[in-house]
Amino acid sequence: MDIQQSIRALGQQARKASRVLAAASTHAKNAMLIATANEIRRQQDALLRANAKDLASAKQAGLEPAMLDRLTLNEKGIESMAAGLEQIAALPDPIGEITELRRRPSGIQVGKMRVPLGVIGIIYEARPNVTADAAALCLKSGNAAILRGGSEAIESNRAIAACIQTGLSAAALPAASVQVVDTTDRAAVGALITMPDYVDVIVPRGGKGLIARIATEARVPVIKHLDGNCHVYIDDDADSVKIVPIVENAKTQRYGTCNTAETLLLAQKIAATALPGIAAMFAAKGVEMRCCEESLPLLRQAAIPGAKLVPANEEDWREEYLAPIIAIKIVAGLNEAIAHINAWSSGHTEAIITENYTHAMRFLREVDSSSVMVNASTRFADGFEYGLGAEIGISTDKIHARGPVGLEGLTSQKWVVFGHGEIRS
Repeated sequence: MDIQQSIRALGQQARKASRVLAAASTHAKNAMLIATANEIRRQQDALLRANAKDLASAKQAGLEPAMLDRLTLNEKGIESMAAGLEQIAALPDPIGEITELRRRPSGIQVGKMRVPLGVIGIIYEARPNVTADAAALCLKSGNAAILRGGSEAIESNRAIAACIQTGLSAAALPAASVQVVDTTDRAAVGALITMPDYVDVIVPRGGKGLIARIATEARVPVIKHLDGNCHVYIDDDADSVKIVPIVENAKTQRYGTCNTAETLLLAQKIAATALPGIAAMFAAKGVEMRCCEESLPLLRQAAIPGAKLVPANEEDWREEYLAPIIAIKIVAGLNEAIAHINAWSSGHTEAIITENYTHAMRFLREVDSSSVMVNASTRFADGFEYGLGAEIGISTDKIHARGPVGLEGLTSQKWVVFGHGEIRS
């Protein structure tokens, strides 16, 4: 059987399983998640051995540090993966929920019922935990899943898939409810994204190149984000005590994540007092600063030991570094900050540091991104932190789902009508 036929067979099996899952009880779905979590814990050593094989191959292939960071599983990560499944099991089941029920003058009652999307194809790179997270979210929301992980994580994904199959068996759910594509051939991606008869939506998670390819070639609806060029703006009414901790966390907690801050904007009135302290923190952590024409001389004059200062160019305003590098720009104030963000941001996550309520509310209303924050780190843009459990991804689209995509983002709604014998006149 060739790749096209193989993926089509997965699609056919997934479509059949999706009918069963749409009617599955909350108890059965939760039982599968708990059984899978327990199996992941039991198979910890096997998962670590599989991941070690992937890491060895990845290092030999010369993968970048950010990719290696995403690929790595350790005992803490495995426990987090298992705990994530249990958290999803504890979440309310959205399927079948009826909302907005209202009576019409004709006597009928009209409302909306939440229903699964059907079959979800997920294409992702590096992060093996996505295999468990995606399977859990799809299953709890009544969807079948076809998972195609990156070739760099094939051994880890196979090991996690085995745990998922154990969980499905324990809950008497179809084995085809969650299927992991067991080939590294790139043709599998092309086949998966062009099967609208069997796949209802594609969720890509990975580099800009992968997502751009899928967005261009897919014949199936795509929930996507291309990159995470996130901003922190320090307003002229910022609390000086909050500035460095928020900026430090937003940029340096982890460099390789899509919600890491990549650009720092400062109001002109506060820049001279706030920027040296921020720069000293960046210097201590080895972060290179790409500075605008106004911030560069200011920081050179401050003579901060170890500061890596580089003149910024236009490309720096759109760059997602995923590395210890940050772009810095001084702006006239809130108007210019909002204009800069809306011009250069990827629409992921932006934050303002301010004590000015009016400025905060304008920032929330006028910045056009999927998450907008006041006095908080951009690193909070995450399914767990938003109370969604594990997320399937973070969408910068504006239709259907936006921001962290949890259970509700993997569902749709249909109209339901309750009558008492009414007929239309």
